Amino acid sequence: MIEIIQNKNQVKEIMYRGDIYMEETRKIPIREVGTKDKEYPEKLCQYTGMPDKLYVRGTFPDPEKPTAAIVGARAATPYGRIQAFRYAKYLSEAGVQVISGMAYGIDTEAHRGALEGRGGTWAVLGNGPDICYPAGNRGLYQRILRTGGGIISEQTPGTKARNYFFPARNRIISGLADLVLIVEAREKSGSLITAQWALDQGKAVFAVPGPVNEERSMGCHKLIYDGAGIAYTPEILLREMGIEYENPVKIKTKNDLGLATDLKLVYSCLDLRPKSMDFLIQKTGLPPEKIGSLMLELTLSGLALEVGRHYYVKTT
Repeated sequence: MIEIIQNKNQVKEIMYRGDIYMEETRKIPIREVGTKDKEYPEKLCQYTGMPDKLYVRGTFPDPEKPTAAIVGARAATPYGRIQAFRYAKYLSEAGVQVISGMAYGIDTEAHRGALEGRGGTWAVLGNGPDICYPAGNRGLYQRILRTGGGIISEQTPGTKARNYFFPARNRIISGLADLVLIVEAREKSGSLITAQWALDQGKAVFAVPGPVNEERSMGCHKLIYDGAGIAYTPEILLREMGIEYENPVKIKTKNDLGLATDLKLVYSCLDLRPKSMDFLIQKTGLPPEKIGSLMLELTLSGLALEVGRHYYVKTT
């Protein structure tokens, strides 16, 4: 009974803090910025069809810093979420600003990864900047503003989200970015609209490859087939933007379990050509269940990618 009361009190405390943060967020003014204002993003002025006015709560991305847009599926797979977070965090740590649309799935993980990397992140919405949509991302909305980022929209305050707002919104996301990365997209995904806007604007477009039998990666694979860059590691994106950054891969030591040695052994057998489980078992002499466990760990940590059923490649 005491534990139940304590849990209820903890929930009330969390809700109370959330209300305080939301109240602080509401105090951040929404500014109307027109094309004649100095604050209007210079990058957008280069393209036709951009809005005459933008509404922003917080800041715009710094025009002097590199910026990447990361977008993708709402109903993302665990693999897609991990990669979106990983790529955004890596870019953020390297000083790259991250832009996305704050939708569930890939967008959410991109914002979270950027925040984890201690860099700024910006959300371009398909509704008024005063409305957190989706509502479940209220905490993320607040964190973006508390860490120096911004909420941007061409819709006036109070405007609710409409399906037809989002395709047009995507031109702003790509327009603000120097590079666009697609992480998971079906063949007819809205994320491909962002990719097309980016191509029309002369921006570099990259896609993260996924399992060949995963529908939510089909759009990415088609982009790659059509000539988009294959983002099999985040370092490629930095090279595209002319950024030199060293972030050596570190494998956690687990001497008590003997995992570190085995992890390094299996990892050393991988390269950019797919390797089968049978190959890894034969090469390392480890039992199948051990190989399966180690490959799961390498995959979840982003060091390996399953490109087919039980076939793996090194990602970095």
